[in-house]
Amino acid sequence: MKYFGLGRRKSAVAHIVFSGLTKVTAKDYESLFDENIFINTQKIQDYFQNGSHVLHHIQQVFKLFGLYEHRPLNMHITVYGGGLTAQKEAICLAIARALSKNGGFPLQKKPNILTQDSRKKERKKYGLKKSRKAPQYSKR
Repeated sequence: MKYFGLGRRKSAVAHIVFSGLTKVTAKDYESLFDENIFINTQKIQDYFQNGSHVLHHIQQVFKLFGLYEHRPLNMHITVYGGGLTAQKEAICLAIARALSKNGGFPLQKKPNILTQDSRKKERKKYGLKKSRKAPQYSKR
């Protein structure tokens, strides 16, 4: 079975396709998790500077759905826009949406994992240095 998901955060967008879930033992779970995860045709350790930190967040999403010993067979992620943190959060949202909608797995707990954070960067206004920062006021 194939799972599809789309996640967004700020200006980062992540499309996820992964096929099937396999059950592995607890000791093999950590070592085998990152072998079949590709982000923009690169391994996850090559794409992110701290790939283990991103893997930890991905594993947390699987644990929220009660899939403690499961891992995806092949996970292909296409991500663009934003920074690395926004891309990581977009990936986690896409995985959660793929598991809940396509997989039909219910959430074990009720965190806000399926909600999108709507905060975006505020635009720069004319006469100001940034969106709210004004030039220094000179009295004399």
